[in-house]
Amino acid sequence: MARHVLQGARRVEDAAATRMPRHDAHEAIDSNAVSGPIAVPRREPLGDTGFEIHPLALGGSGLGRALGDGDGDAILDRFVALGGNLITAIGDDADGGSERLIGSWMHERGTRDRVHVITEVGRDPQRPGLSPAAIAASVDASLTRLATDRIDLLCFHGEDPDTPLEESLGAVDALVRSGKVLALGASHFSPERLIEARVLAANGLPRFRAITTPYNLMQRRGFEGATELVAHAQALPVLPSSALANGFLAGGIRRRTDASRDAHGARRTAHLGRRGSRVLRALDEVAAAHRATPATVAIAWLLARPTVAAPVASVSRPEQVDALLAASSLRLQRSELVELDRASA
Repeated sequence: MARHVLQGARRVEDAAATRMPRHDAHEAIDSNAVSGPIAVPRREPLGDTGFEIHPLALGGSGLGRALGDGDGDAILDRFVALGGNLITAIGDDADGGSERLIGSWMHERGTRDRVHVITEVGRDPQRPGLSPAAIAASVDASLTRLATDRIDLLCFHGEDPDTPLEESLGAVDALVRSGKVLALGASHFSPERLIEARVLAANGLPRFRAITTPYNLMQRRGFEGATELVAHAQALPVLPSSALANGFLAGGIRRRTDASRDAHGARRTAHLGRRGSRVLRALDEVAAAHRATPATVAIAWLLARPTVAAPVASVSRPEQVDALLAASSLRLQRSELVELDRASA
């Protein structure tokens, strides 16, 4: 059945490519369309979650670990002051440090009703997997750390082969009914599993309303193809995690000596090489034409993808927030998008 649905999704994609181009940020790039810039709206609905977002999500993962609390608060202050309202506490921060920092900031600033928070279940070392008990306990722990009564978007991180998906979805159904969770998302799910989830949702269980996945100019193959087709067919908004490839696409890492000698530095230097240099050169050229930064251009490229709703990017200093949010108003020419596509192919 999965093969037939994927084939159907491909037909939907092919049909969409033949339509007249839409004048928004999420139109498909059609070489036969009229040339011109693509404008990104300031706020738009996140699928059918029921809330509107600025099309850039701030990655909170690592804020509490890599920065002092004051620096983390300053980054969050800057993000909200410039119009951002979507904050994630997902990624490699399994100890909940980012949730505690975000929760403390929301409590002290009184900003809970101004932002939407994303967190995840499935990776907690004390409560691994997606069993109903693990989900319920993980959600309660996250609510405590976030100092809030609700999670706007809860993501299942990874598939759990030991728990039937209907049991996991049933556990979330109870959480949605209680008001602890407003919407459900999926992270690192295969196309086949996303299709299975949609079938179960047709029988009354909660359905995925967004997906998060690693996706950027340096990491394209894992998403483009079957997963992208399913996301398109199911109208699932995509939140690309690691939108700047662990900071590599910001352009500050050109040699191995530029990076820190730790795990984060190793992830950034992993992209060095011919392809990485080619992508950075293309980013430099486009950035120079717009008097922008490479990071801004890298985010704008993602926002031009058909299914992307809000890239997720992290920063280490408050002033870096400006460059990320600037991507929502950067107008890239189609020729520039094509050049970035070619460089990163």
